Amino acid sequence: MQITNQKKMAAQILKCGVNRIWINPSYLDQVAQSVQKVDIRDAIESGWIKARAIQGTSRVRALQRLNQKRKGRRKGQGKRSGTANARNPRKTQWMAIIRSQRRTLKEMREDETLDRSQYRHYYLKAKGGSYRSIAHMKTQMGIEGVDFGGEQ
Repeated sequence: MQITNQKKMAAQILKCGVNRIWINPSYLDQVAQSVQKVDIRDAIESGWIKARAIQGTSRVRALQRLNQKRKGRRKGQGKRSGTANARNPRKTQWMAIIRSQRRTLKEMREDETLDRSQYRHYYLKAKGGSYRSIAHMKTQMGIEGVDFGGEQ
């Protein structure tokens, strides 16, 4: 039994392609006997004929890849195209370190852990790149005899 014309009519009514038309195999005989568009409309209303959903591109693999990247994976040698400095500039690293150190020094000056001359001394040492981090700076201060109030 040929249902090519019925599929064409259903495609026109449902405004989709012929290949997206699905006909319920249980009602194939009734659909084959439908000759007019009115009959096809009735079949669509009763659920014998439907338009299949448009198949999209699956995002599963892309999302898995994104999760891996968020965890820090997929950054090996083969994925790198710029120099280390292009990917994470030394200047940006320096700015992050020095800003945090200066912020800490200001807080210490304001809560009077450091007096003005000590502040200036450590500020200039930080500017000269003596400290790797805030922890390193505080360790050096402790060795040089600076007393931190709340640490016991």
